[in-house]
Amino acid sequence: MVDAAAPQKGLEHVVMGDSRIALVAGETGGLVYRGFDIGELAGRASYEAVVHLLLYGDPPDAAQLADLTAALRDRRALSPGLERAADALPAGLAPLDALRTLVSSMGDATFPYPPTIAQGLELIAKAPTLLARAVRRSSGAAAVAPPLGLGHVANYLYLLSGRPPTPAQVRALETYFVLLADHGMNASTFALRVVLSTNADLIAAASAGLAALKGPLHGGAPARVSEMLDAVGTPDAAETWVAAALARRERLMGFGHRAYKTEDPRAVILKRIAHEVAEPSRLRLALAVERAALDALHRARPDQRLYTNVEFYGAVVLEAAGLPRELFTPTFALARTAGWTAHALEQAGDNRLIRPEVRYLGPPSGRHWPDGLGPPA
Repeated sequence: MVDAAAPQKGLEHVVMGDSRIALVAGETGGLVYRGFDIGELAGRASYEAVVHLLLYGDPPDAAQLADLTAALRDRRALSPGLERAADALPAGLAPLDALRTLVSSMGDATFPYPPTIAQGLELIAKAPTLLARAVRRSSGAAAVAPPLGLGHVANYLYLLSGRPPTPAQVRALETYFVLLADHGMNASTFALRVVLSTNADLIAAASAGLAALKGPLHGGAPARVSEMLDAVGTPDAAETWVAAALARRERLMGFGHRAYKTEDPRAVILKRIAHEVAEPSRLRLALAVERAALDALHRARPDQRLYTNVEFYGAVVLEAAGLPRELFTPTFALARTAGWTAHALEQAGDNRLIRPEVRYLGPPSGRHWPDGLGPPA
């Protein structure tokens, strides 16, 4: 047995390697993609431009952006086999489960190891089409074909509803996609890199990333924020509701983050976007709940630095974009496919099998197996 130092539960503060993709500055509340602060990108860069930045390392010029936009557009349509797979899913299947199943079904001989940018573009482009087709078919609506002339985010909204989205919806969701495109070594990205480190293909690794989003501790909180806002009901009830929830030792959704010890920079930007696009009464409710929650948390836990995180106003913005709650986490996954591809490329470029140790605390060796429990004669 290796007599290792005391383990870090959850691998907190354990550095597993080097990366040039994203810096999550938890102490100062910063998020940087390839040297660009997230505030420099949100509202100024399209999602396609951020995809180029993450995959190639630099922002695109006009020609490069046009090429990448065309590459994504040309890959949106599904093969007959993928269409049949989407149409065969049972009605009522949770959208995240549908997306994971359908992404996994993309895995064939066209995705050999090591991953390539072309493979990543296939994943980024087809994932929204797969999800939207599954969601529409589950509800009894006919699937719609990806239209020409729409950007990546607008195309996703069109595929869901069958009608052109409003500029406000596109602006809100485009900002969300840019903000959620990557976030360093989070749980789903770690899962992806572990699978990729075995020399598995990109689709297997992306399926693992999607599986990591199943639990509510990573990616699933925005829908629970919406449920919390519904439960509060009105701004006047916020303080009483928050106090009662804390008295019951319930977790307030949308507050606190494993990485950030100050404001989540994504939450700051999403709050600004919410002011622009959210329904006024919903925004007033969210603001009241935020004030009440932060005041109560700081009084109850003065030693902990708890602030609003990306899920809180992420929920308000996703609502304003017209998305139902069951699509919040799958939409998070669609945005994150850019970062997953960048991490897959980086992992494969300098790969070593990720194989950590655990400290054994079981019985010592020397136990004897009881008689009578052998194989049949």
